Amino acid sequence: MQLRRLPAPGAAERAGHVDRLMNRTLPADFPESVERGDAGDVLAVLALSESMRRDLAARRGGDIREALLLGATWTEIAAAIDVTPNEARAVLRDWTERQHRLHQEEVERGRPLGSDWDRHASVLALIELADDEQMAAGA
Repeated sequence: MQLRRLPAPGAAERAGHVDRLMNRTLPADFPESVERGDAGDVLAVLALSESMRRDLAARRGGDIREALLLGATWTEIAAAIDVTPNEARAVLRDWTERQHRLHQEEVERGRPLGSDWDRHASVLALIELADDEQMAAGA
């Protein structure tokens, strides 16, 4: 069974603004009634694009971790995100350090968020995999 991929939050709204902006390129005597974009549409596209970029950037480390857990190598991940394997490792390291700090802060509030010591250690172990090494099955 293949799941249908849903658009990113804001993607449909952004597409509506982009469509109106594209309508600006149509001739003035276009035979159908179309709504043409304005400065508000451009600003909305910029704001929604930035929001989507931030959401995706925040997920990137978790996605890299998941790829490694599912058998991808650092070389494959680096190619997928157009960076070197060491740059991809840096993304994962930054993500896991932020998740671990979050856990340390939130555990004091009684909320189990972020990465505890064991999960943090397991992610650090993934960072140590060689460029073309897959995670051991069952690990």
